[in-house]
Amino acid sequence: MQDGGGVSCAVAGEAPAPTPASRCAGAGLLGLTINPPGGEPPAERIGRLVRESPVVIFARRGCCMCHVMRRLLAAVGAHATVIELDEAAEEAAASAAAAATVPALFVGGLPVGGLDGLMGLHLSGHLVPRLREVGALCG
Repeated sequence: MQDGGGVSCAVAGEAPAPTPASRCAGAGLLGLTINPPGGEPPAERIGRLVRESPVVIFARRGCCMCHVMRRLLAAVGAHATVIELDEAAEEAAASAAAAATVPALFVGGLPVGGLDGLMGLHLSGHLVPRLREVGALCG
């Protein structure tokens, strides 16, 4: 976890914004700045993180539903940025932004909801086209 507390993420960094090609090549950093200088409020931080990556999951550490979401997205060729929320204020902000509980999935900056929303998109045949639309799929 970076100094300043709050959000931990396995793919944090300050690299340039990724291109679809760099995402497909397995680039390690996604250009996300988790805790910028100046103490950004949780709601603003959540909004910024959602805008910076095409597929974002906000989750608690060890969440089994998050694991299922990641596996389904990976199975169709998309790799989500997973943000683990450590503080109650950030969890509340992420839940409010998604109008759902955590885990909360965003695709292209728009809330999908939790595991139910993701499964609904997948079973209806709308998941892959939506991921293609936001540039989250390779190929």
